[in-house]
Amino acid sequence: MLQNKRVVVLGGSRGIGFAVAQGAVREGAHVIIASSQEANVASAVGRLPEGAATGAVVDVRSVESVSAFFAEVGAFDHLVFTAGEPLPFGKPVTEIDLATARGFFELRYWGAFAAVKAARPQMRDGGSVVLTSGTSARRPPAGFAFAASICGAIESLTRALALEFAPLRVNVVIPGMVATDLWSGVPSDARAQIFRTMAAKLPVGRIGEPDDIAEAYLSLMRNAYVTGQSVIVDGGAVLI
Repeated sequence: MLQNKRVVVLGGSRGIGFAVAQGAVREGAHVIIASSQEANVASAVGRLPEGAATGAVVDVRSVESVSAFFAEVGAFDHLVFTAGEPLPFGKPVTEIDLATARGFFELRYWGAFAAVKAARPQMRDGGSVVLTSGTSARRPPAGFAFAASICGAIESLTRALALEFAPLRVNVVIPGMVATDLWSGVPSDARAQIFRTMAAKLPVGRIGEPDDIAEAYLSLMRNAYVTGQSVIVDGGAVLI
């Protein structure tokens, strides 16, 4: 279903985004990988089969950068937005610096908003948008009010855009705990302990990998009868 399609992955140089890019290429798509760091973009394109992908440097916090990118891309079929950076998880509201908090919204919410706004005129009939949220919107532990706010906003945006952009489809993937570079700021021993503790609680008995989550994005691009939906891929975390 993705054969000969053009797929843009914003945040596609690492982690879940790169796994989506790999999966789309395996299915015969041409992928445009966009991220903020030139070296990461070049590395990602170089790890894919020759001619299967191109790359671009885009600052999703900049409306000008996003608009110029999509004008250059031209017509395409599917947009995946996985751009993000580690959030200040576990901090109570009283300890969150508002300027820093607004900066995260600039990337994860307003970045997605700017991307879909600029992309819509370039998207072909039968295409789709797949955004990214997180399970904290559904079951936030103490100290996750900020993360839950961003994730909840993305889910609401998805439902609204599914109506506004119809018949173009708009969906969102909600990953649980996944072993990606977003955990790189946590010391390795502490990170390993967090993963072991969570894996022991999950019904599936392990932490997610980028390929586990990527399959949900690929499925939502393929399935022409799904729109306005939030797909949770979390190993059963919201059940416990």
